[in-house]
Amino acid sequence: MIQRFIELGEGYSDIYELMELAESNKGRLQHMMAFHTVVKNRAVTSLALVMNPTEQGKFQAIYVSREGIPNPNITPNQRYSLFEETAKKVDKVIIQMDVKPSSLFPETVLYYQHLIAILRLNHYILPLQ
Repeated sequence: MIQRFIELGEGYSDIYELMELAESNKGRLQHMMAFHTVVKNRAVTSLALVMNPTEQGKFQAIYVSREGIPNPNITPNQRYSLFEETAKKVDKVIIQMDVKPSSLFPETVLYYQHLIAILRLNHYILPLQ
């Protein structure tokens, strides 16, 4: 099983892409997630979609907009509200977790490996096979 983060970016338009991916792949959508952290004394959130693995190739995509919006638990914002509305449309609950910031890792790949380990330990994705 290959589990990989696919980063869309940090901008406003990336939230729209996440929403579209969730709605158009409702049958494949496993989880909607919000990873909260602090970057340069700013509370920020990464939004992510965890897809079910593909039949062929056993590839599990995790689409993410990394650290691009204010933490909605501290600063309510429209981008997170749009993500919440999409979660309601596709009948999902947004799973929220506090994580380390990506800036603590020398490479983004290592940060995503860290997040994959957290998701595996919490049984949100399948364990290493």
